[in-house]
Amino acid sequence: MHKSLIAAAIAATLTLSACSSTTPTQDTDLVMVQAQNPFLQASTLQYQAPDFTKIKDEHFQPALTLGMQAQYQQILDIANNPQAPTFTNTIVAMEKSGELLTRTSKVFYNLAGTDSNPTLRKIQSEMAPKMAAHSDNINLNPALFKRIETLYNQRADLGLSAEETRLVEVYYKRFVRAGAKLTEAEKQKIRVLNEEQSTLTNEFAQRLMRLTKEIAIVVDSKEQLAGLSESAINAAAADAAANGHAGKYQLNITNTTRQPVLTQLENRELRQQIWQASAERGLKGANETASLVARLAQLRAERAELLGYKNWAEYRLEPQMAKTPEAVYKMFGSMVPAVVKNTEKEAADIQAMINKTGGDFELAPWDWAYYAELVRQEKYDLDESAITPYFEFDRVLEDGVFFTLKELYGVTLKPRPDLPVYHEDVKAYEMFDEDGSSMAIFYADYFSREGKRGGAWMSSFVAQSELLHNKPVVINVMNIKKAPAGEPTFVSYDEVTTMFHEMGHGTHGMFSKAVYPTLSGTSVSRDFVEFPSTFEEDWAAHPKVLANYAKHYETGEPIPQELLSKLLKSRSFNQGFDTLEYMSAALLDLEWHTLQAGSPLQDVASFEAAALKKHGVDLPAVPPRYKSTYFAHAFPGGYSASYYAYMWSEILAADAFAYVQTQGGLNREIGMKFRKTIREVGNTVPPMEAYKAFRGQEPTTEALLERRGLN
Repeated sequence: MHKSLIAAAIAATLTLSACSSTTPTQDTDLVMVQAQNPFLQASTLQYQAPDFTKIKDEHFQPALTLGMQAQYQQILDIANNPQAPTFTNTIVAMEKSGELLTRTSKVFYNLAGTDSNPTLRKIQSEMAPKMAAHSDNINLNPALFKRIETLYNQRADLGLSAEETRLVEVYYKRFVRAGAKLTEAEKQKIRVLNEEQSTLTNEFAQRLMRLTKEIAIVVDSKEQLAGLSESAINAAAADAAANGHAGKYQLNITNTTRQPVLTQLENRELRQQIWQASAERGLKGANETASLVARLAQLRAERAELLGYKNWAEYRLEPQMAKTPEAVYKMFGSMVPAVVKNTEKEAADIQAMINKTGGDFELAPWDWAYYAELVRQEKYDLDESAITPYFEFDRVLEDGVFFTLKELYGVTLKPRPDLPVYHEDVKAYEMFDEDGSSMAIFYADYFSREGKRGGAWMSSFVAQSELLHNKPVVINVMNIKKAPAGEPTFVSYDEVTTMFHEMGHGTHGMFSKAVYPTLSGTSVSRDFVEFPSTFEEDWAAHPKVLANYAKHYETGEPIPQELLSKLLKSRSFNQGFDTLEYMSAALLDLEWHTLQAGSPLQDVASFEAAALKKHGVDLPAVPPRYKSTYFAHAFPGGYSASYYAYMWSEILAADAFAYVQTQGGLNREIGMKFRKTIREVGNTVPPMEAYKAFRGQEPTTEALLERRGLN
């Protein structure tokens, strides 16, 4: 992922919220009871990194409640200030408000996604509508908006800097898009819709987490796992034992339709069982999410109509680089014929392999990964098991990801074992600039576990701001399967590139030099935020970088050049499938969110089938990367009508990376240019202006097609 889903959750509660207009009141008893609550004061650790030795679950709800009360009073003071509005007494005052709420919510939502438990989930459910109401009490305050609107109308005459002018514009547009110009009756409708949406998105996320545990496949015998490595089998045995199935083997389901284990499993019946558990989750049962999908689509359409838009996608895309749903449909429509043709050719090759190896059946979704791997091995003479020993996790992180940061941007990361962490698998680091100055604290949370939602993302405990004198405290999260104790953890090459990707997000936050927190770091449009991270991915394959980290975990010998060449050549393999499953999901997201207000509740399975057929991407063997019932980006997450952003951003990333190769490739000069023009500026300048400051022109799609091997 990509942009932080924790940041997206907070943004949702602070911009897409609901509930009554009841004014919060101070609870004296609550204050007294919470006198020792660690959130009531800023952490004394470096850069206000959370002191997890002091934080307990029972501290969150009182601190969140007090934080809302405190910020609401600050907002009332700003809104009712008898002095004429100025940039300082209105905009800067708002930037400084909500210190307690921000401090608490940053930690709370991070832990709710990475180290959840029943207590945190209960708090999350109870607080969702309250946080939504708090947001509405701010965004729909007429006196406050009047001050912001006055400054917006006068901005050209106030002597503001470029960053200050942009901040005024961002605030004005945020309030208008939240409903500040609606009538009081319409505002009340927005509150009701927001309250329900906040409740349902939270419920969706929690059901999805429960589903992940519920649908895990328990296998009785080791023989059924033929094809898996001994390490993977040991890990499955350990997972089974930990969940009360001693002597058996547990295969966990990740939050995508395609499951990594399907690449190796020889047992076709087991492959089908795993695929169906993945693809059919959420359609029925106590934790079904289908009804939530249908209602959320309705709610968003109704909200968009109230705000003057034809549909939710039109509302969401207006401030993005794409601007309109039509622009996104056009982008995908121009690519569909070539991608489908490529995918059909891949399917024919796979069917031929099935026939060649004695399979008397037609290619099904659960066969694709397994037989595609056989095709890849034959086509490129590539043995995956021969590659694995060269991608040991620690070496990839330290000698790959961290090495690249130093080569390009001049920064180093040093372990900080003295800083407390929230789980034993998490490691803390400090980032230093080339001159030795300290820049940020970085937490690495890479391994899967119960209580962590699926996927990969970046977030922050403290956002950078020169105004608040805040240095960034950033976290990267993934779900790599950790090897049993005493064994090395190996990562696939896909996981290698994801580690680079998430560090791209991480450095977007850690390199930030914005004055105002609203504009810092990754606070950019959805279809720009994935650009710096996708750009970072391609360095994983740079010869100098590979030579530094792709070494045998026992001997330290570099990966043989012949094997490496086969690996890199094989990266273009299966790109039709990879691109089509992504595009199908992105189109599905847009179809849900171009429904108009008044549309009836949709049957999820029927809606999906019709949407895929409409765009000509309904290949039975290639389902969407995410089906609606577990589409975390589009429904509980912050990417509704915006999943297209990965492809849009990839156009920028591929174009930028191709340009970098014309400037000498991996070198400090071009790295620092990228750091200063893209990563440091956050949202202080419009995205395309930032891109052109680096590249010198707008991007073309040529490099994207080459990157994906589709030209």
